[in-house]
Amino acid sequence: MSTLSDLLAEHTSLSDAVVEHLQRVVVEWQLLADLSFADFLLWVPLEEDAELGRRFLCVAQARPTTAPTAHPEDLVGGRLAAEEHPQLRRAVLEGRICREEDPRWHLGVPVRRETIPVRYRHEVVAVLSRDTNLAVPRVPSPLEISYLGSASDLCQMVADGTFPAVEPSPDVHTSPRIGDGMIRLDSAGGVVFASPNALSAYHRMGHAADLIGTQLATLSRSLLSDPFDATEVAQRIRSAVDGEPSMRMEAEARGATVLFRALPLRPRGQPAGALVLVRDVTDVKRRDRALMSKDATIREIHHRVKNNLQTVAALLRLQSRRMSTAEARQALEESMRRVTSIALVHETLSMSVDERVDLDDLVDRVIPMMSDVAAAESRVAVRREGRFGVVNAELATPLVMVLTELVQNAMEHAFASGVGGSVVVSAERSAKWLDVVVADDGRGLPAGFSLERAEGLGLQIVRTLVDSELRASLSLRRGETVGTQAVLRVPLTRRR
Repeated sequence: MSTLSDLLAEHTSLSDAVVEHLQRVVVEWQLLADLSFADFLLWVPLEEDAELGRRFLCVAQARPTTAPTAHPEDLVGGRLAAEEHPQLRRAVLEGRICREEDPRWHLGVPVRRETIPVRYRHEVVAVLSRDTNLAVPRVPSPLEISYLGSASDLCQMVADGTFPAVEPSPDVHTSPRIGDGMIRLDSAGGVVFASPNALSAYHRMGHAADLIGTQLATLSRSLLSDPFDATEVAQRIRSAVDGEPSMRMEAEARGATVLFRALPLRPRGQPAGALVLVRDVTDVKRRDRALMSKDATIREIHHRVKNNLQTVAALLRLQSRRMSTAEARQALEESMRRVTSIALVHETLSMSVDERVDLDDLVDRVIPMMSDVAAAESRVAVRREGRFGVVNAELATPLVMVLTELVQNAMEHAFASGVGGSVVVSAERSAKWLDVVVADDGRGLPAGFSLERAEGLGLQIVRTLVDSELRASLSLRRGETVGTQAVLRVPLTRRR
């Protein structure tokens, strides 16, 4: 099955920032589906075809855990013409939530469809379709009324462009879900609704009475064992009421361990209280600790590999100082640089919890290291422009190796001895590609130069990594006015 990133990369030209926002929506939308008792489909508009007109592509799908699904079949990858679902086009053009007046029959099931524009920086970039199965009658209980009211507020915030928030990271993969326990607060922080599971969590924390009417921040602070955790949880609940999103937090009370997450509700920018999700994780805490121990072991392995590689680099440095010939000394210094580059990747992974690397931070650390290794008489300045973003560990090592070799090649061959200049490493990222250009303002390529026939060890390493590890493309060309440009295009979609 194609992922959201794959579909967006293949069928759209959306920027990396828009793709990240849509991914945040998909990460959060199980909450919307459960609160709405409805299926959610994410549709992106495709470029209008002269014959087929405007069409929409379904790039993701979520089903509720609180109600029967309206779509038992998989709709991801399907397309609809604007005429087949006019509300999709209306949501894009009018920028507001649209609802069909009459239900439609789908596979023998009556379905009510609504569309919610997904706004990013004042522009509608996609549409959410909220499809509710009407075959099962629902009793308007306090729980259902509270769920639907909260869903309405959050969907309006999606249309406003204020949900999901960019910062801070919500940690939704380990956050409480709606079924774990939900508390609705009014604009003053008072509890107006608490689900049965939320009541059970607070009962286990030591609160035997009802929650309705209490000030949740004050109550939570009085129950929690650790004073610092108690202050932090209370502050996060108050901040959500004031309109600020927060990360999930874990706290203990009377031997019970509870996860908290507070979500502000501000439809159309107006304060409407907050949602507080709670989950009693006392019984699964031991398993979580085991997983944390495993992650710590992996990070420790990366740390030890980094230490070993740094030892190898130090030995190479010592050996190079004993070399009597400049050629042998240079070869050892280049080997030391390559080993150090790999060590930096492992050092970054030793501090990562998900085997992913922030390339911007890593490249900014590699560039000064290369300048230190360069000859003392070199007056070449190296800088980075643009954004590399975060990549998987399997991509980080070969990519950093290729970048260091290209930069080093430019520093060594683009300028005459003692002549200053600059090397610029620029990056541009989309949903499908990472495009990197290493440009210098030196003397340019020699006549008859061919990348395929180049015999230098550095370029041979680059060709091997580009072909076998990155599955990328590389070309060397003359600069627009002076110098040389090395153009690297790396695919970011799944490697088959």
